Amino acid sequence: MYPRYSEINVKEALSDTPVVFVMGPRQAGKTTLVKSLIMDMGSENWTYITLDDQAQFEIAQADPVGFVRNLPSTRIALDEVQRLPELFVSIKQAVDEQRSPGRFLLTGSANALLLPRLSDSLAGRMESVRLMTLSECEIQGRQPSFLIKLLREEAPSTQDIRVRDHLLQRLVTGCFPEPLQRANERRRQAWYQQYTSTLIQRDIRDLTHIDHPDLMAKLLKLTAFYAGKLVNLTELGGKLGLDRLTIKKYMALLEQLFLVEQLPAWHSNEYKRLVKTPKLHPVDTGMMCAVRGLNQERLLKQPGDFGLVLESFVYNELRKQSVWIDEPLNFYHYRDKDKVEVDVVIENTMGDCFAIEIKAAATLNTKDFTGLKRFQSVAGDRFKIGVLLYDGDHTTAFGDNLYAVPVGALWS
Repeated sequence: MYPRYSEINVKEALSDTPVVFVMGPRQAGKTTLVKSLIMDMGSENWTYITLDDQAQFEIAQADPVGFVRNLPSTRIALDEVQRLPELFVSIKQAVDEQRSPGRFLLTGSANALLLPRLSDSLAGRMESVRLMTLSECEIQGRQPSFLIKLLREEAPSTQDIRVRDHLLQRLVTGCFPEPLQRANERRRQAWYQQYTSTLIQRDIRDLTHIDHPDLMAKLLKLTAFYAGKLVNLTELGGKLGLDRLTIKKYMALLEQLFLVEQLPAWHSNEYKRLVKTPKLHPVDTGMMCAVRGLNQERLLKQPGDFGLVLESFVYNELRKQSVWIDEPLNFYHYRDKDKVEVDVVIENTMGDCFAIEIKAAATLNTKDFTGLKRFQSVAGDRFKIGVLLYDGDHTTAFGDNLYAVPVGALWS
């Protein structure tokens, strides 16, 4: 079993919050984490119930109020609670009658912040903890340090150099626990195909009624071709014969199920020549490669695709590490009307900016820093450090607070 560094976040929340919601994609390890926590905290003090058990689901669906009222007096772990949002009001009533820390530990494969019935009814009573797919640090059993160093305005370094072959394998395998255990690409891709099919057929129907469920699978595949690119809802809708409002609704469902994320554009009141369109990233490159039929050999032959998939991988790794940072961080991309770009911009609560550009190659030249230099000039005093991740040998300074850093530093 892989270490999950979000475990400490869940434990801290349970110590002072009545309801803790662990949310993330299906098969990311939520149930495993919850059961491990229950064992550590004394299984005799807990009752575990999953709404994936059809019998339990039907009992709770028939009488949500009675279901919660008749729960044992132990602490309750309720798995896949998004399947029955009607329970949220009953949980609120139970908490209001007996408000004690860590009374309910919920898990769900849909974003709690996008479920109005949950977030409204449990406001002030619940803390959400995001459990993403495995980070490279967790897979290798290493403590994350890249983002910590970056926020200290230090250039990260590493002994892990020239990691192209490792990256190719990781991009195609992805970071879900199950595919990591499978012996070859064919079996991993089979898992992802079944995974996405199940999500489309079941989980989306649990969340809402949609008029064209058959188009959701096509949309998911289509988004895989937009990884690392600007979101164009009109173009996406046109390819599926859907109007803008419908495609926006369908995209929101994919985000709600942690299948894709939209990375907003960085903006500045002082600089007007900025593109405001978000970028699209899959939450897992293995799933994206499986949907597109990309394997290691094809990625090698298609360097453009390799670069875009790598960008999504790095973005996801940074997002995972940000969960373990004490201060809130916001993520953006930068693009201006001259088409000068920076792949990822991280902003802290003080407005300080930390920029990361990603390059799949092992060689560099000064032109590769064009985006970072432009952003440095636009952000002004808010700019703290810029890093160009590449498949090279060592960390090198390329100007004032600009560095080339081997991509292996992400997990060193």
